[in-house]
Formats: sequence, C-alpha cells, structure tokens
Amino acid sequence: MDTELHFDLPLSIAVPLVVLCLLLAAYLSAAETAITGASRPRMHRLAQQGNKRATMINQLLDRKDETVSAVLLGNNVVNIFSASLTTAVLTALFGAAGILYATLAIGVMIVIFAEVMPKTWALMRADRVALTLAPSILFTVAILGPLARGVAWISRFFLGLMNVRTDRSLDAKEHSDLLRGAIELHGADLTDEDAPAEKAMLRSVLDLGDRTVGDVMTHRGNVALIDADQPVDAIVAQMLAAPYTRIPLYRGEADNVVGVMHAKDLFRAIKAAQGTIDSVKIDAVMTPPWFIPESTILFDQLEAFRARHEHFAIVVDEYGALRGIVTLEDILEEIVGDIEDEHDAIRRGVLRRDDGSLLCQGDVPIRDLNREFGWGLPEGVATTIAGLVLHEARRIPEVGQTYAFYGFRFEILKREGTRIAELRIVPPAAIQAAD
Repeated sequence: MDTELHFDLPLSIAVPLVVLCLLLAAYLSAAETAITGASRPRMHRLAQQGNKRATMINQLLDRKDETVSAVLLGNNVVNIFSASLTTAVLTALFGAAGILYATLAIGVMIVIFAEVMPKTWALMRADRVALTLAPSILFTVAILGPLARGVAWISRFFLGLMNVRTDRSLDAKEHSDLLRGAIELHGADLTDEDAPAEKAMLRSVLDLGDRTVGDVMTHRGNVALIDADQPVDAIVAQMLAAPYTRIPLYRGEADNVVGVMHAKDLFRAIKAAQGTIDSVKIDAVMTPPWFIPESTILFDQLEAFRARHEHFAIVVDEYGALRGIVTLEDILEEIVGDIEDEHDAIRRGVLRRDDGSLLCQGDVPIRDLNREFGWGLPEGVATTIAGLVLHEARRIPEVGQTYAFYGFRFEILKREGTRIAELRIVPPAAIQAAD
C-alpha cells in the first residue's frame, strides 16, 4: 500500500499564501497590542468630541475579552496555516529535511515579521494604531466573535475548575491604585516645576476620602474664643484684634460653645444701634454653632459645607468636648496647599538652613512637610511633626535630645511644658552630605 503523501501546490501559489498569512498575522498582532494598550480615558474624551473611530474603540473595550479572544484566535489560525503550508512545500522539495528547514524559516519570519515588529509599532503608538485599525478590528470581531466566545467560555470553564477568578470587576482599592498610579506617571517625563504641584493636588483629592476633619482642623489651643458674657465693647475689641472674621463664643467654660460671631454681623448690629454699643444683644447677633465629630471624613464634610452653604464648623470629640474648628479653607488647603491672604499671619513654621536641615515648629502638620519637600514621613500615626516624635520616642523628650527614625534626625530645641515647641530636622540627603 502506498502511504507516500504528495503535495502538488505550485510555489507560485504557496509563497503568496504564506506571505498573505504573515501579513494577516502582523495585522492581528498589531490589533491585539493596540486594543490592550489603548487609553480608555482618551478614547472616552475623543468619543465625546465626536470621533467615530474612538466610539468604535470604546465598543471594543466594553467587550475586551471577546475582542482579544477573536484577534488571538485569528492570529493562531493564520500562523498555524502558514507553518503547515511552509512545511508541506519544503517537505515536498527536500524530503524529511524540509521539516527542519520549515521550522527555522517560518519560526524566524513569524517572530520577526508577525509578532515583534507589529507589536512594537502598536505598543509605541497604541492610541493612534487603535484608531487606525478600529473599523477592521470591529469587522474581525464580527466574523470571529461567535467562535471566540465559545473558546473563551471553554477557557473560563477550565479556569473555574482551577479556582481562578475570571470576572473583570475591580474592587475599590484596585480602582484607587489605578488612579494613584496614573497620577504618579503624570508629568514623569517633564521638567516643568508645576508638575510636582499638580501631582500633589491630584493625590490630595483622592486623600479626601481617607482623611478626617481631625487631621486638618485648627486645634483648640490655637482657636480664638470669646466669652459671650463680656461687655459688648470688650467683645468688639477682641473681634477687631483677631485676624479672623468668625469667632466662636462660649459661656462659663471653653467647651460650652453657644454661638459663632461674624464680624460683619456684629458691626451691622452696632450701626443699626446708631453707635449705642451697650444696646446690642449678642445673643441676637451670633449664629447657632454647627457641631461635627472629629471623625468626619473630609470629602463628606466638603459636601456638607456645600449643602448647608456654610464654611465654619465646631469640631468635638465623642464626649462632646471642644477639639477645634474646621473651615472650608482648611479642606481646600488640603488640595491646593496653603492659602494666605493679607490678614493671615506669616507663620509657615519652617526655616531651611544652609546645611540642609530645617528649623521647624512642633505644630507643623506632617502632611505639609511631605507635600513641601517630597518626604515620605508617615501621616497615619500623628498629625503634627511633634506628635510623630512623641509617638516614636515613647516619652516626653528633653531639650537637646536627638532621635533618628525613618532616615531622618530630629533634635529637640525648645519645649513648652510637655509640648515640643521647636525642633531641628535633618533629612536623609543632609545626613549623607554631612557623612
């Protein structure tokens, strides 16, 4: 019995078929890379601007698993066909040695011309290539989609048997990590001095959901309070002396806040009384206080300020004791940095020295230092730099003591009672330069 296989396809037909398969494979490889690398936010924006091809890309991205499956299926089919065709032709010409020749020849051609070159091109210009190939990819998916769905279902079935997660949903942390990663990449190749500031602002917007008003409030030790039982002229004098337009009023003790006085309301009342200050009723002028817990999330408080059309609140702890005040400006400063006007005391609390170290007031927030100097000091254990030193030292430090942690060196320069009033911070770069 004759078992010899004969292949009668002439080279004039076989060679163009192999070239055609390689071209199709190159196209499908570029399409796969372009779809997986296309920027969903940019395509969404282009689609909103009326770009029809971007709309097609969004449709493909909405069913990304089916699209990739269809493209991979087509790619494998044409690669297998080209390899089989080449093997058959070379075997007919060279016999058994043709298998080796075909493996080397088609392997090199597929790797270089059908994989590396098109994928490199598509990877370098993913958005542009995706927009260029969008109609043809949509046509390819329409043809191979049903078969690809079947292959994808079989794949998911076997992955399910191995307890491998196959759903595409992301949890909240993964979404947050994606955004933060995009922010870190923002402006990475730029030398513009504004890029770090933009990054800080974008990061701060995301942090609004993680931080509380207790992290940004003005502590009660720094809050201006006025006794509401004082004579009106004394209250007016204190309002004029304070650099604030709103001041809480209390009776008896500081924790018993009974209202908030706005300077304009007070002066309108005095004007209405035609200069007779003693006839002004403070209780009629002040507004009711708005108490909020210190555990309130900053994003929620920002929404509450907008809903109530107010931007001043009294912060209390779980026992109702006064903890401080928070304003709309405090929250905005968490996003854009310090906002100073002509009435603000110039009190940044940080002085850079020539040796690279910094003289710092103890009540300077850690977050401000990290934002200003690009440091990575932990913000979860304490709000102020003095609080961080106390947390790490596990004791009330003495003046002159030096501590080293997180790569920094902290020297206590001044203490007021048990509070660290001033310290010297030596960052890692200054320590290395000194060594």
